[in-house]
Amino acid sequence: MAMTSKARNVLFILTGIAALVLKRHYSGPFAATVHSFGGNVSASFAVYFVIRIVTSGWRCGRSATTGIAFLVVELFEATDGFGVMTNVYDPADFAANAVGVGLALTLDTLTRSRVNETDPPRPDPEKRARGGLTHSIDC
Repeated sequence: MAMTSKARNVLFILTGIAALVLKRHYSGPFAATVHSFGGNVSASFAVYFVIRIVTSGWRCGRSATTGIAFLVVELFEATDGFGVMTNVYDPADFAANAVGVGLALTLDTLTRSRVNETDPPRPDPEKRARGGLTHSIDC
């Protein structure tokens, strides 16, 4: 059974959340690195796919998703959890966030061709130009 892109994105979001929750149980090689930066990588990975769902109708798709996800996770880091959550500042976290978004972008690109063609069709530019379609965003 083929999977729609939304189902695939939700699966990857849940994968990122699971990695975030389970990282404290990791005791293999590079355990200190995984414990220090695994949360940043996995949370950034999940944020990418949340944003991917939101930007699914946009023409610039992955580029907008990547930029927005990167901005969100880096602002979270720079503002110490948006002033709402507790966050331990570490300059290397910025790099870990970039790794998470980059990993998500890579996986999104590699798995995109395997997604079922039952996804909604992309908006027709001609129809949009005539005013028949207003919910799509061009980049």
